[in-house]
Amino acid sequence: MGSGQVTSSVPSGPSEFQGKHVTVAGLGVSGLPAAKALHARGAIVTAVNDGDDARAREQAAELEALGITVRLGDGATLPEGTELIVTAPGWQPGKPLFRAAEEAGVPVWGDVELAWRLRGPDAAPWLAVTGTNGKTTTVQMLASILKAAGLRTAAVGNIGVSLLDAVLGDEQYDVLAVELSSYQLHWAPSLRAYSGAVLNLAPDHLDWHGSMDAYAADKGRIYEGNQVACVYNVADPRTEDLVREADVEEGCRAVGFTLQAPAVSQLGVVDGILVDRAFVENRQKNAQELAEVSDVDPPAPHNIANALAAAALARSFGVPAQAVRDGLRAFKPDAHRIAHVADVDGVAWVDDSKATNTHAAEASLAAYEPIVWIAGGLAKGAEFDELVANSAKRLRGVVLIGADRALIREALTRHAPEVPVVDLDRTDTGAMLQAVTEAKRLAQAGDTVLLAPACASMDMFTNYNQRGDAFAAAVRELGA
Repeated sequence: MGSGQVTSSVPSGPSEFQGKHVTVAGLGVSGLPAAKALHARGAIVTAVNDGDDARAREQAAELEALGITVRLGDGATLPEGTELIVTAPGWQPGKPLFRAAEEAGVPVWGDVELAWRLRGPDAAPWLAVTGTNGKTTTVQMLASILKAAGLRTAAVGNIGVSLLDAVLGDEQYDVLAVELSSYQLHWAPSLRAYSGAVLNLAPDHLDWHGSMDAYAADKGRIYEGNQVACVYNVADPRTEDLVREADVEEGCRAVGFTLQAPAVSQLGVVDGILVDRAFVENRQKNAQELAEVSDVDPPAPHNIANALAAAALARSFGVPAQAVRDGLRAFKPDAHRIAHVADVDGVAWVDDSKATNTHAAEASLAAYEPIVWIAGGLAKGAEFDELVANSAKRLRGVVLIGADRALIREALTRHAPEVPVVDLDRTDTGAMLQAVTEAKRLAQAGDTVLLAPACASMDMFTNYNQRGDAFAAAVRELGA
């Protein structure tokens, strides 16, 4: 962890954009508010968008009514005179628009960078979270803890509430709980969080970033310029490596979280109690009890890790121990995240449709034993050998669905040949009812039937929410 002093960016006033030619790349959740905010500050805005569908035309009409130029179906050409690009986070760095910008010396910001620069002089500090899995849950836990401490806060960023709306709106905040994706961090060069956390790192979005090293480097940007704490996962040494590489403000500390007993400057678990040995006096000898494992809903190992990360960020902001406990007790997870659907004849049915990659699925599988596992969908280039090898001993049986199920079946043949596998050769939405029927046949009293697909859902369903709803509906229909 570098020791160079890094001062936070000076918030920019409206004058910075007056008369400046700014291209907003991509409409949608981030592009629309970005274009409006820049236009309101005197910028000459041109919005460009790859698509030209009904939704894009509706958004274009809204912007054109304000006097903003919009080009639909042309996101590749750099508009003449462009001095700055503000991009939607999902636009890949290799797009022709950005190559042209690089050649012309035009800087590229994301919506997070714009929000950061538009903060007022008394803006709320940011407690920021990233990672391959667990970001949304951790940020929601953090917001719940901060609210329990009586602080004015909101969960914002990649979680669905626009950072621009939070920064430019009328509501006043004491602190913001900010979820940031690797895409957003890539386009946020001057972001400096109060404290930041990288929960974990596993291969994901490599088609966008180009390599695992590039993906990790973008995640690690969350630590740059941290003021108080860089929170890392003791069980994932790559997250600690990113802390060591970060240039932070003088006095900022590395704070680990672990499911084991914590060392000095860590939060961990002792005899079913979440404890803090980082934000206490005389941490060489003392620890502060924060909450019980049973206060975390659900108390699966990876969710306890999320709770510890949230607690570390909150404690870095001075939140008392009781607020950590009260906030965790008040928190209720979103649907389709290891959600208990039913108990029937001694068998538990659990919906973790949000487990759309191997890392998330492995964390989910680690929470139960024995398991009848429902898996499959779109693999997105993933490999399943490590997941299956690490989880094989927990499996009672497996039911496979989806377009890329053969990849999981082959890994099961290599690493769990004794586990019964039902391979459903269908990708229609009705396959879920058959999958639940087969899982019911395989399950015994004391088992958990777990939907943790390790794959994306779009081969069969609109999204993971619809997939999880189909699972829950099938369980209810069969009386499982």
